[in-house]
Amino acid sequence: MQRRKFTVSLLSGASLYTAGIAPVRAASALSDADASSGIRAALERGAEAAVALLGKPDGFMGNPKVKIPLPGFLKDGAKLLKATGQGKSVDELVKAMNRAAEAAVPEAKELLLGAVKSMSVEDGARILSGGDNSVTDFFAQKTREPLGVKFLPIVTQATEKVSLADKYNAVAGKAAGLGLVDKKDANIQQYVTKKALDGLYLIIGEEERKIRKDPLGTGSDILKKVFGSLK
Repeated sequence: MQRRKFTVSLLSGASLYTAGIAPVRAASALSDADASSGIRAALERGAEAAVALLGKPDGFMGNPKVKIPLPGFLKDGAKLLKATGQGKSVDELVKAMNRAAEAAVPEAKELLLGAVKSMSVEDGARILSGGDNSVTDFFAQKTREPLGVKFLPIVTQATEKVSLADKYNAVAGKAAGLGLVDKKDANIQQYVTKKALDGLYLIIGEEERKIRKDPLGTGSDILKKVFGSLK
């Protein structure tokens, strides 16, 4: 079977014009090797940058875009606890949730880079011609489930140190039974794991958009060549 090329994949099905990327002539001038190298370089750069930004103290806690809050249904309860002098316990729980996410994120690097190495021609074509969420979708599809497995014990270890975590699970469990909260958010460890992954993919997506917007600013010749051709 003849090897499929990035350029063929990009120009078949939905056109680059449909995807909002032009000119087609510039994209079609890319060789398979350049397209593959450029996509992998962008994915690696986005993954490494996101892990570095989030996998440190205040990576989540200090970033309003990804800071993990109490679920909406518990906010009123938190206000009541604060009014009765238990505000410190609420703050400790929120802090523990975010510290748990920060501790878990470094574990993502190996799996993220592994997904990049196993990227198929079709994956590369979708990413190159896709929209703002193409990289996020790629990583979420390839890594969300295994990362959830890796994150959960780390999150559990970090949150079980806070006494209010058990109360959260008790209250949230009852709320889930009444249909007031999604069942997957009824356990604090699972909730934090989910939010940590959401934050990780969000930041990876932001890093990719920076590359698309200013490939020259990356200082990488291959990124300039590949993403600059789509300008």
